[in-house]
Amino acid sequence: MSIPENGYPRAAAVSPRLHIAPTVDSTNKKLLTDAFDDPEGHPHLSVVLTRDQRAGRGRLDRTWVTPPDSALAVSVLLRVEAVPTSARGWIPLVAGAAMTSAVRDQLEGREVGLKWPNDVLVGGLKICGILAEVMPGDPHTVVVGAGVNTRMTAAELPVPTATSFAALTRTADEDRLLADYLTGLRDAVAALAVGGTVADAAMQAVREVCTTLGSDVSVSLPDGLTLIGTAQRIDDEGRLVVEAAGVTHVVSAGDVVHVR
Repeated sequence: MSIPENGYPRAAAVSPRLHIAPTVDSTNKKLLTDAFDDPEGHPHLSVVLTRDQRAGRGRLDRTWVTPPDSALAVSVLLRVEAVPTSARGWIPLVAGAAMTSAVRDQLEGREVGLKWPNDVLVGGLKICGILAEVMPGDPHTVVVGAGVNTRMTAAELPVPTATSFAALTRTADEDRLLADYLTGLRDAVAALAVGGTVADAAMQAVREVCTTLGSDVSVSLPDGLTLIGTAQRIDDEGRLVVEAAGVTHVVSAGDVVHVR
């Protein structure tokens, strides 16, 4: 894996512990294990990142494997004791909004948005996916993993619905991308902890970048059923509200496809 010559100084200025792994099976798994074994050495916003992840996982237990040096995998440790339990469903969403903003800042002129709950899309194509996991035995610690397609060529894209910086003929400034993402994530989690109007503003920021809202959607639910309707809003717990055949459904987990 080739590391930027100067490392990631901007990101390191935001994170108290930034570990660059030459290769790793899963950044989420590594960070969860390392933080469990050494909690004092892994404060809030500790990071593990690599350009060579061999056995990453996406939502719904999908695998996420990319050619070496084609994508950036980054996991962030969040200590969320101060975030009310009722607001913790928003953590993956604010992470998605933070990454949406970070990507958008480097893709001027492109339509960048968030697909509920936390996929970042460029022109309707996925450039980043996010997976949040609670540490076993510690409900106050969450690891948020993100995989960003950076140098992946058009030929390397795994599915027709994916894209990358390289496929868009852009070069990602990875250090800036990470620093912007970490800053946005840090501030949004802090806002959730404060509560009140400050938390409301963080939630509204998610709604403003979420292109799912107002779209016709097909939602594959965990029980195997499929819900087809119109995404109306995100409720106060971060769930997607979908109207289908005159009936309102509240979706807390599911795989959403925007129906064109």
